[in-house]
Amino acid sequence: MEYWNLVILVGAALLLASIVVSVISNRVGIPLLLIFLVLGMLAGEDGPGGIQFSDFEVAYLIGTLALAVIIFDGGLRTRTDRFRVALWPAVSLAVVGVAATAAMLGVFAAWLFGLSWLEGLLLGALISSTDAAAVFSTLRSQGANLKQRVAATLEIESGSNDPMAILLTVVLLDLIAAGADRLEPVQLLTALLSQFVIGGLIGYVGGRALGWIINRLDLISGLYPLLALAGGIVIFALATTSGGSGFLAIYLAGVVLGNMRLRSRQNILRVNDGLAWLSQIAMFLMLGLLVTPTDLIETAWQGLAVAMFLMLVARPLAVVLSLTPFLFPWRDQAYIGWMGLRGAVPIVLATFPVMYGLENAAFYFNIAFFVVLISLIFQGMTVSGAARVLGIEAPAPMHPTQRTTLNVPGNYEFEWLSFAVKDGSYVVGRRICDLLLPESTHLSAVLRDGQPLDDDETERLMPGDYCYFISKPASIDALAALFDPHNVPVRLSDKRFFGEFTLNGDVLLDEIAQVYGIELPRGAQGMTIDQFMSKAFHKRAVVGDVVAIGSAELVVREIEKGAIHRVGLRLPKP
Repeated sequence: MEYWNLVILVGAALLLASIVVSVISNRVGIPLLLIFLVLGMLAGEDGPGGIQFSDFEVAYLIGTLALAVIIFDGGLRTRTDRFRVALWPAVSLAVVGVAATAAMLGVFAAWLFGLSWLEGLLLGALISSTDAAAVFSTLRSQGANLKQRVAATLEIESGSNDPMAILLTVVLLDLIAAGADRLEPVQLLTALLSQFVIGGLIGYVGGRALGWIINRLDLISGLYPLLALAGGIVIFALATTSGGSGFLAIYLAGVVLGNMRLRSRQNILRVNDGLAWLSQIAMFLMLGLLVTPTDLIETAWQGLAVAMFLMLVARPLAVVLSLTPFLFPWRDQAYIGWMGLRGAVPIVLATFPVMYGLENAAFYFNIAFFVVLISLIFQGMTVSGAARVLGIEAPAPMHPTQRTTLNVPGNYEFEWLSFAVKDGSYVVGRRICDLLLPESTHLSAVLRDGQPLDDDETERLMPGDYCYFISKPASIDALAALFDPHNVPVRLSDKRFFGEFTLNGDVLLDEIAQVYGIELPRGAQGMTIDQFMSKAFHKRAVVGDVVAIGSAELVVREIEKGAIHRVGLRLPKP
């Protein structure tokens, strides 16, 4: 009894410390996952905590469940419009990119460490995939607002590339354990197709079925998030036991569920966000406990060599190989190549050789752990900086300060939400009665200094006010545009990003050239802005994309139904 009380005390203390210390991440830019991992190492047998933990089977179980929860939450927040610009490039990265990374790392490891080809490929497979937990949490915690094409590619890739890495790992382990000396491509391809087809089918059908169940059960509001998560775990387990990819299935189930008209939708998102953070903390603390730092130091130079080769050679080359057919801009490829974040997946996969009883199992585990540490330090701490250097940042979109689904029986479309009035936005100084609200949107209240204003529609809005609305999700983007300070470029930083003037996408370039005295590039005559920029970005233009026309630049400001609706015009400095 006393032992388990002590376990609860230590576990709760570690969780509390992780949350409190996370403040450091926001102040100095250290990835949260790195903090959790280091705290786990400090609590381990070589640290001040002195906790001994070496149960790899328990680590695998906890790590797998935690990853499923994290990936499910990431799927819930993935909008289907992101697939327009990133689906097939991300799939290419998830399959071709992972295979190419594993192959290059395998050859390098076999040469450097004197391993057999299969052993080298196994090490490459263990660390070949990016990690959803690392990508999702690092982008969110560092507040990096990337162009949609880049962010969507990274997120979809990290949510869907685990099947390839897991498949390669399992196949190679079976071959090594059986004493084989070569890899059968047909066997690998068949297993890969099985993983993707079965996992994808169960994920999509399961997601639709889960949404149907949620909308038809009358439950206490606090049970809907638990129902969604339990359904997601069932889908994960069903796909795994059926020979498919459980991680792909639960990611697709989350995407399907997150884009449906759903009862208690915002409650589900809010609670699952907390559960995802809890899963990340628990998983990285546990993985930190699992490693022995003194053993890690002994393989430091080998781990550093593999990490450097991965970050500087294997990952960038794999990205070029995967994305060149899709004509991605070189800046996007450079950033995606650098942001191949490794996290929990390589460490969890590195427990497989231990459970298989391989001779070099400890070596594989320590190398994988060291690679993750280096990735979180160098790549995780440069998420925002690299984006600024490569020019792929975009102004942060305006989001509601509060958002809650109205659970009206039989109708789950309406939401109650609020926006803060910020200096420079369209609504500042305008009368309440003059606001051009989207269709099906009703203003409920305006709060100033914490107090509701009287029902006086002639009152003018001021910075610091909070406006509360009832609206449909489809109208939220239009409503957010009214409160977005970037849409009225009064500040110098906004002017330099979007330019001094705003133009519609159907304006002819010839008219712009005539008015502003700009020399158009060859072949641009007679084209609209939308046609010209869509061609330049191969119909995958996103907000923040820039194209030069003569001495000026056009910057995408709004996309509507896949077409460029508005652009900013940057004129050259006088």
